Amino acid sequence: MNSDTYSKIIIAKWTDRFLAWLIDFIVISMISTLVIFALFGTLDYGFIDNSFWAESMQYIPTSVLFFIYWVILEYKTGQTIGKKILNLKVTNVYGNKPNLKGIIISSFGKSFLLPIDVLFGLFLTNKNRQRVFNKLGNTLIIKIKDVNNISDTNYTKD
Repeated sequence: MNSDTYSKIIIAKWTDRFLAWLIDFIVISMISTLVIFALFGTLDYGFIDNSFWAESMQYIPTSVLFFIYWVILEYKTGQTIGKKILNLKVTNVYGNKPNLKGIIISSFGKSFLLPIDVLFGLFLTNKNRQRVFNKLGNTLIIKIKDVNNISDTNYTKD
């Protein structure tokens, strides 16, 4: 491939990934809150006696919404709103578009098991800065450097 036909990419820093996740979290949480309010007419789960079930009433649908959001956007475009803002993209380990199975596995980890996924990912990480479910799905997050004149630019790992 000729150097003029592609952009340089680098593996994204954990901080950039966190900021992208935070943006996505805020967007989806707002949508989830609006949906729950529209369905129940309140955000108070006092109508449920057991506090475990009250917490689950918000956690489960919100996690499912996150999962759907990440699977659709990352499979179709490689980017969520947060990733787009921070110029990040999901790829497979070869830098190409990941397959649907890889996106589903990666999205499952961050939708339902994020603290565990990140904790183990930080301690067991490799040079590609992958969470556990990124490794299982053969996906990684890259930072896209849009370069018009690549011969005048030198990039290194974040």
